[in-house]
This record gives sequence, structure tokens and C-alpha cells, in this order.
Amino acid sequence: MSIGKLIVILGPTASGKSDLAIKLAKKFGGEVISADSRQIYRGMDIGTGKVTKKEMQGIPHYLLNVASPKIRFTVTQYRELALAAINKIFKKNKTPIICGGTGFYIQAVIDGLVIPEVAPDWKLRKKLEK
Repeated sequence: MSIGKLIVILGPTASGKSDLAIKLAKKFGGEVISADSRQIYRGMDIGTGKVTKKEMQGIPHYLLNVASPKIRFTVTQYRELALAAINKIFKKNKTPIICGGTGFYIQAVIDGLVIPEVAPDWKLRKKLEK
């Protein structure tokens, strides 16, 4: 498969990232992938700046509302889902636009970070909390 261009919009909350992503998606035939560590969760709509269906203006958005806030969601899971979305968008001959404020999520995708799966050490965590 031929890989096209990928657009990344990164910045702080309420800086106009989503509006810019939608404008660019319309101009360049793109689709948006959220890179926000709070918008990934279902039901966390207040205070996250999550784009509404109306605000999407018909532009497909990925990785919004995909995880339960009751379950731990990792950067490794994000990377897998984001890469799958990017491939899906490329297969449609569209431009993927990663948009969000979670730099670690974006870095995991762009730099290909591979994070080893290590079980949490709950005893150590309790000790460090003190």
C-alpha cells in the first residue's frame, strides 16, 4: 500500500485545533483522528472540548468515545487503534489528520514508540504514593 501524507495538529486545550482539523479535512479530503487522552473515553464530554456531531460538519472522526472510563486505557492501545484508523483512511485515498493535545499519543504514532507490556507493580505503586 502506498503511504500518503499525514497531518498532525497539536496544541493546548481550546486553541482551535478541532476547527482547524475540520477546515483542513474539507480542503484536502481528510478525516480526523483524535489524539486526546480524555476524549477517548465514553461519557467524558463536559470539560474535554469533545467535538460534537454538528461541529464535525460531516467529516469522519476516529478514536472518540472508544473506551470505558472504568477501564485502564494505555498509549499502546491508542497507538494500535490510531495506526488502524490511519490505514483505513489511506485505503480510502484520504488524508489522515491527527488532532489533539496529548503529545505522548502523537509521539507513539509518529515516532513508532514501542512500549513493552509490563504488569503493574501494585506494591511499588502503594509505596511510592506515600
